[in-house]
Amino acid sequence: MQAYMKSAMPYLGVPNGPRSTICKAVFADLSWPDSAAWQVGVLAIWRGAQFRELRYCALTLSAVRAAGAFQTMDALPMYEEMIVDGAWWDYVDEIATNRLGPILRGDPAGMKPVMLQWARGENMWKARSAILCQLHSKAGTDRHFLMACIAPSLASKEFFLRKAIGWALRHFARTDPGWVRAYVAENEAVLSSLSKREALKHIGGAG
Repeated sequence: MQAYMKSAMPYLGVPNGPRSTICKAVFADLSWPDSAAWQVGVLAIWRGAQFRELRYCALTLSAVRAAGAFQTMDALPMYEEMIVDGAWWDYVDEIATNRLGPILRGDPAGMKPVMLQWARGENMWKARSAILCQLHSKAGTDRHFLMACIAPSLASKEFFLRKAIGWALRHFARTDPGWVRAYVAENEAVLSSLSKREALKHIGGAG
């Protein structure tokens, strides 16, 4: 797993199933008086981790039901730290789609300016997060916001940004395939082959 993930941090060798079972048992009765206390717990595991599975445990703790009320803009600095420090797709994609996404849907006015700033910034993983943050929004996807998050990365040579563009478009194609076809056609000259291929993977080209 360490070789597959190209991870500098070693693995213990605990598969996802047993790890999830352990986390469920350990975290079952936890509660926190406020968001700050919850974040202290999550970051203690994240920062102290010597093995990659422990960081996965921190991600699990960040999403337990007891922390549902804390998934707000107040949690964004914590998630930003985890994205920047983690700097790899296994952490970043989980945070972008399943942590930032719910915050965005709950507080679009607060989140959109921040995500646009991330999209235009120099950190690739924050830009990828901005592109992917609407992945599960389905019919609630803001098309103009999606385009604005993609636009700064259109000319990028980075694989992970090109892949994120294609993935975001492919996912939204389940909801509005016509819009995705039109977007790809309109941006034919600037979209990478990877992004186009991913975007049209299940819907084909124009027509």
